[in-house]
Amino acid sequence: VQLVESGGGLVQAGGSLRLPCVASGSISGIRAAGWYRQAAGTQRELVANITSSHSTNYADALKGRFAISRDNAKNTVYLQMNSLEPEDTGVYYCNADLLIPAPERVRRYWGRGTQVTVSS
Repeated sequence: VQLVESGGGLVQAGGSLRLPCVASGSISGIRAAGWYRQAAGTQRELVANITSSHSTNYADALKGRFAISRDNAKNTVYLQMNSLEPEDTGVYYCNADLLIPAPERVRRYWGRGTQVTVSS
């Protein structure tokens, strides 16, 4: 069972990126999930999260620029990032509560992160 983020890279200020986070392995599905980020020398911070019923929550400073969504059929959570700024540079991590079958239980997993670099 694992979470794998992708879609990071180098982008100019004002550009956009879409980060997918795919859950794979012996799972029944994803419950709640979230995206976090960590800039060099800082603590990891919440970007956005989404519940199983698609309710969303965002860091105040990112509302209107970032959007979290999910595709349950693909066991994937997305982070759409628009109007990127150099201050958005960092490693972006996915976090999810995964349903593990037989016997069914919920376990929290973290991905290894994907680097996003925004140039000015």
